[in-house]
Amino acid sequence: NVKSSFYSGIDEKNIKLLVYTFSGICAGIAGLIVSSNIKSADANNAGLGFELDAILAVVIGGTLMTGGRFSLLASIIGALVIQSMTTTMYAIGVPAMAAQAVKAVVVMVVILLYSEQFRTVINRLFARKEVQS
Repeated sequence: NVKSSFYSGIDEKNIKLLVYTFSGICAGIAGLIVSSNIKSADANNAGLGFELDAILAVVIGGTLMTGGRFSLLASIIGALVIQSMTTTMYAIGVPAMAAQAVKAVVVMVVILLYSEQFRTVINRLFARKEVQS
């Protein structure tokens, strides 16, 4: 919050510079790790398929796709959950394309569970079943 940081005496420009510098360093390290893993520096295929894992880790961590607050620890736990799920699927012999489809379904289910409209519909359905009983 730029206005709050200004009133608190925090230099917003230096913080932005520091954050973007740190982000660039992290991206560079990640690029080195990925390129060493695929043993080439192919910009077209490096990181292909990782975007769904990144989105899924953050969504499982509890961050709403509409924006708002997030928790770094919860996102790390989400990343561990998605990596465990991926490793398990590969260990039982699920093809890579099917694993991507399963991850996409998990993203949709988690987003539905966070949706207020979906929860309202589910509550109405269960309320009707209780009335009928």
